[in-house]
Amino acid sequence: MKRILILGASGTFGKALVEKQSNDKECHLTLASRHASAFYHESERCHVIDCDAMNADDLQQAMAGCHVVYCAISGDDLPIIAENMVSAMKKTRVRRLIFMGAVGIYDEIPADMDDEDNLRNNPDQIPNRRATDVVENSGLDYTILRPGYLRDGDKDDYTLTFKGEQAKGYVSTIPSVVGLAASLINDDTLYLHQSVSITRDMSNTEKL
Repeated sequence: MKRILILGASGTFGKALVEKQSNDKECHLTLASRHASAFYHESERCHVIDCDAMNADDLQQAMAGCHVVYCAISGDDLPIIAENMVSAMKKTRVRRLIFMGAVGIYDEIPADMDDEDNLRNNPDQIPNRRATDVVENSGLDYTILRPGYLRDGDKDDYTLTFKGEQAKGYVSTIPSVVGLAASLINDDTLYLHQSVSITRDMSNTEKL
């Protein structure tokens, strides 16, 4: 049975991913956030831990025995969290990391599409970029997932682009990102050592 740690499990995306993975009887979940116990209950296939990702010891404890770490945390402290997470993974010998960044961190959103969320235009992207730089230089078996603004929608309404390519949009449907996240969790070789943008294809549509 594959053991998955979901950091940020009580956030908007974290909850959606937990709901998806809870239906997979081949995995055991460790659900971690600062107030995880307020949202989840222990079960045979689910361990709940109140964890401060700014605390390296908390992270190391949460990772014990896990095979995959999925990080769905955001915020200004993300670079420090990334450093702590990489350190804890190396100490616990966990190799597989799936890390959520954001589209725009490489200035990949085309100007004619509305590039206000590119790194050069939006200071809020600085922590996302610094954190992904930490992950890319970690030596771990990482995949970086870069969605846009998360909205409800169709699970099949998405397109993928990779680092070095222009993005096709800046909006993502939650079901599509959850679907790709689940595939990455299940397949340790999928998009290994790659940074993948998943968005709706807005290249031929009016701005949303």
